Amino acid sequence: MARKLVDVLEEQGMSLNLQAGGEAPKEMVDREVKEGATERAAKLKDIYLQTLSSVTCEFPYWYNRVFQANEGDIMEVRRGRALKAGFEHLTPSIYPGELLVGAKTQYYRGSFPMPWLSEGFFMAKEDELYQAALASGSASADQVSAYGAGGGNVTESFGNVVSIAGKYGIRKDEVRVLTKLAREWVGKSVDDVGHRYEQMVPEYPIKEAVMRSLICMFDSGYTLPQGREVINYFYPLQYGYDGLIKMCEEGIAETAGRPDGDGIIGMSRLYFYEAVKLVLEGIQTWHLHYADEAKRLAATEKNAKQKKEYEEIAEIMEHIAHKQQRNFREALQMIYMVHMASVNEDAISGMSPGRIGQVLWPWFEQDMEAGRITEAEVLELLECYRVKMTCIDCFASMGVVGGVLSGNTFNNVCLGGLTRDGQPAANRLEMLLLEAGMTCQTTQPTLSVLYDDKLPEEFLLKAVECEKSGTGYPAWMNNRGGIEFIMKNYGPEGMNLEDARAFSIGGCLETSPGIWKELELNGKKYWIPGGAGQPTSVGVHFISNPKVLEMVLTNGYDRRIDLQVLPPHNKTFKTYEELYEQFLEYYDIVIDCLVTTNNIQHDVWRKHNMSLVNSFLKPDCLAKGQHIGNMGYRYNATYNIEDTGTINMVNSLYNIKKLVFEDKKYTLEELTDALINNFGFKNADEIGSFSLEAQEKRDDDDGRYDQIHADCLRSFKYGNDIPEVDGILAEFEDWYCGCGDKYESLYAKPFYVCQMSVSTHAPQGAATLASADGRLSGTTFADASMSAYPGTDRNGAYALFESATCWDHSRSQNSQMNLKLHPNAVKGIEGSKKLLDLTRSYMRKGGFHIQFNIVDSKVLKDAQKHPNNYRDLLVRVAGFTQYWVEIGKPIQDEVVARTEYEGV
Repeated sequence: MARKLVDVLEEQGMSLNLQAGGEAPKEMVDREVKEGATERAAKLKDIYLQTLSSVTCEFPYWYNRVFQANEGDIMEVRRGRALKAGFEHLTPSIYPGELLVGAKTQYYRGSFPMPWLSEGFFMAKEDELYQAALASGSASADQVSAYGAGGGNVTESFGNVVSIAGKYGIRKDEVRVLTKLAREWVGKSVDDVGHRYEQMVPEYPIKEAVMRSLICMFDSGYTLPQGREVINYFYPLQYGYDGLIKMCEEGIAETAGRPDGDGIIGMSRLYFYEAVKLVLEGIQTWHLHYADEAKRLAATEKNAKQKKEYEEIAEIMEHIAHKQQRNFREALQMIYMVHMASVNEDAISGMSPGRIGQVLWPWFEQDMEAGRITEAEVLELLECYRVKMTCIDCFASMGVVGGVLSGNTFNNVCLGGLTRDGQPAANRLEMLLLEAGMTCQTTQPTLSVLYDDKLPEEFLLKAVECEKSGTGYPAWMNNRGGIEFIMKNYGPEGMNLEDARAFSIGGCLETSPGIWKELELNGKKYWIPGGAGQPTSVGVHFISNPKVLEMVLTNGYDRRIDLQVLPPHNKTFKTYEELYEQFLEYYDIVIDCLVTTNNIQHDVWRKHNMSLVNSFLKPDCLAKGQHIGNMGYRYNATYNIEDTGTINMVNSLYNIKKLVFEDKKYTLEELTDALINNFGFKNADEIGSFSLEAQEKRDDDDGRYDQIHADCLRSFKYGNDIPEVDGILAEFEDWYCGCGDKYESLYAKPFYVCQMSVSTHAPQGAATLASADGRLSGTTFADASMSAYPGTDRNGAYALFESATCWDHSRSQNSQMNLKLHPNAVKGIEGSKKLLDLTRSYMRKGGFHIQFNIVDSKVLKDAQKHPNNYRDLLVRVAGFTQYWVEIGKPIQDEVVARTEYEGV
C-alpha cells in the first residue's frame, strides 16, 4: 500500500492540520441561516438547475451573413450592420412565471460562438465534432449520468447533443453550421490576424514558449477582450432608445465631413454614430420581438393570471423599446436587457452591473412613495433578476471557461460605498438586494460590499447575515483603499475625488473607475454612479510566480514539456540576492514579451471588432463620437499585469534563503534535485487528487528526499506574523507594484498590477514542479493572492492579517484574501458581530479584499462523494461563487483543503 504524505510527516514528528482555533465537532454541521425564495423564483431557479449549458449558431449565422454581404463598407458600419442583424434575428423565448424576460439565445441557459474573434478552437475540433455528431445516437444513459454530475455542464455527448469542451451542448444538426462559419473566418479572425502580426515582435519565440509552459495562462486579445469592468446604464435609463437614436442622428448631422481639428480620427465620428444607430435599431427590434412573443402567448393562454402577466410583459417591452421607464419593474427590465445586449456583442466575462441599488433608487423611491409597489414585490423581482443573470454563459475555450472562470461569468453587484458628497450610500433597496441574495441563492450576480466605516451598522450586519447563509457573498472591499488606487491611477486623466467615489468592482474584484451622472425622473434629479473606463484585467493574464521561480532553478528550461522557455542564465548563485535578482530579471522578460504581443492582439481587436454597444453606454463615447478603441471612454489607463501563486513563491524564496544560503543545510543543486523528483512522490494527476494531504509516495521511492521535504514543510510560512517571511512579500510587492510603470498599453498608458487567482491556481499548479515550500508537483497553489497555503496559518486570523498588510494594498488594483470558517465559529448574533469585527479589523489595517466560506469541510467532502445530493450547494472559490457540482475536481480539492477556522 502506497505511503501517504500524512504517514511520512508522522514519521518526522509532524502533522498536517487543516484546522485552526479549535477542533470541529465530529458531526456534520449545516449552515446557520436558511431562507427560501418566493414560489415563482424557486420554480424558475429549478428550471435553471435542470437545464444544460446549450449553444446555438443563430446569432453568428446572421452576423456572418450580413457582415460578408457588406464587404467593402467602413469597418465600424459593417460591424454595426452585422450586430443589428444578429439582434433582430434572435428568437425570443418566454417561460411561464417569468416577470423579467430576455436571454443571450432562445435557450434558457444558452450562449453562442463568435468565430470572428477566434475560429481556431472550432476548426481544431472539427473532425471530433463531426464524429461525435455521427456517433452520438449510440450514447448511453450512463453518459447522461456522467454529465449530470457536473450540474449544467455537458461533459459528454449523448443522444442528439454533441459536447464541446466538456461544457456546452450543441444539437448535432448545428455542427455543420458551426464548422462552416468557422471556415469562413480562417485567416481573418482577430485571433488569426493578431497572431500573424504578433510574430513580428522580436521576443515572440519567448512568448510562445511562455504560453506553452503555462507561465502565462492565456492571451486576452481575442479570448475575453472586454469585461472585468462596470457597465453604465445611465444613457438608456435617461433617454430611452428613441432618445439615443436621435442623439446619433444629430451626431451624424454635426460631424459629417468635419474633422473638428483632429486630422487623424476626427472624420471617424460619422461612421461611429451611424454604426451605433444601426445597433440601437437592432436592439429595439429585439425588445419588440419579446413583446410580440408575449402577445402570442397571451392570445392562447387559458389561465387568467398567466394571461395577464403575458400582457404586462408585452406592454412593458413595447414601452421600454422606445421611452424612459415609468416604474421600478421597467427600469429593472431595462438594465437587464442592456446588460444582455452588452454580453452579446463580444466574448465577455465580468461585465459587472455595479451599484444598481443606487442606480435604480429613483424608481424604487418614487414607486414606494406613490404606493405603486411593495417591498415584497420588489424582492420577488430581484429574485427573478438573480435567476436571469445566473443563466448567462460565456462561450470560450476550455482553458478559459474551465481553467480560469470555473464556468462563472462574474457579474458583480456592489453595495455600500459613499455618495458623490462623501456620505454613506447604502439604502433600503440595497438591503433588499442582500435579502434576495439569501432567499434566492444563485451564483449571479455575486455581491460585494464597498466597506467604509461610515456605513450603518444595520446594513453591515445584514451583509454578515447574508454571508452566514453560506453563499460565499458578499465579498468585502476596502472603499477607502479603492478610492486611493483610483485617484493614483486615473489622476493624470482628470479623476477627482467626487468621481473616485463612484468606483465599483468589475468582474470578481477588479477596481474599476466610475463617474456620477445626473438623472432626472418625473422632475426630480438624482446623481447615479456608473462605469466610465476601459475593460480592466486585459493585458498580461496570470503570470505564475512559482513557475518563474522554477525557471530560475532549472536555468530557464521546462522539464515538464522538454522546452527551453527563457534564455539560460548559466549562473551559479553565491547569494540569495543574486538568485532573487535573476528571478526579477526573468519576470521582466516574461512581462515584456507578453505586453508587446498582447498590445498587437488588442490593436487588431479594436480595428476589426470594435465595441459599439459598450461604447454607446459609457461616458464619453457619444459626446466624443469615438468608440472604445479610439479612447472614447473617460478613463483609459486600465491595462494590467496579473499574477498568481504569490504565497507559494514567498514561502519558497524564504526556504531557499534560509535552508540554502543562511543555514547551508542543503545546496541549491540538492534542493533543485528534490524538486525535480517531486520529493519522491507521485504526480498529483496520477492519484487523481490535487491537495497536498492526499499525495502518495512513488512505489520505488527510497526515502532520500524525506528529510529535505520535512524541512521545507516545517519551516516558517507566510500568514503567521513572522517578519522574516513577510519581509520577502513586502520586498516583492514593492517591486511588483511599480513594474507596470515602464510598460505602455496600446493606448500609450502605463500598466498597473492585479493580484488574484480566480481558478488559475489549479491548472498553473498542475503545470509546475514541486516547489521549495514543500508543495508537490501538480497540486494547486494557494488560492487568491493573500490567502495562506492550506494548513500553514497556525497563529490565527489576526496574525494572517498582519502578514497580509505588510505592504500598501492601494498600490495594486486589488489583492485577495479568502478565509474558510466553520459555521459554529460565527453562530448567533454574537457570532455575527465577531465576523463583522474580523472584517473591520482587516479593512482598517489596509487590506483590500476579504471573502468567507462559512461551511463545514465535512459537507464539502460528502458533496464530492454524493454530488447529486448537493446540486444547489454554493461555495466561494476565489473572487466568485459557484455551484459545487460545476467546479472541476482540482479546485474542489483545494477548497476542501483550505484551513478551516473553528473560532474567530
